Amino acid sequence: MVSQKVKITNPTGLHLRPAGILCKEAMQYKSLITFRYRETMVANAKSVLSVLGACVKSGDEIEFICEGEDETTALQAMVDAVNSGLGE
Repeated sequence: MVSQKVKITNPTGLHLRPAGILCKEAMQYKSLITFRYRETMVANAKSVLSVLGACVKSGDEIEFICEGEDETTALQAMVDAVNSGLGE
């Protein structure tokens, strides 16, 4: 298991379009990819509804948690996707 915190920088947070981009990226990996938000909320990064349900806003910090055979690569890809602005 590997994890890393990252700040959401795109101006509108994780609304439908960036959530879809995040999920599409996560689906490329075999590992279980989740993220923790506000210490109590855990969302499945491969589920658009789960990501949207977290209600993550711009400036919020989330912690990606990846577990599986390609966990290191998956974690880096998720962090890179968020840092790139998720298409915005």
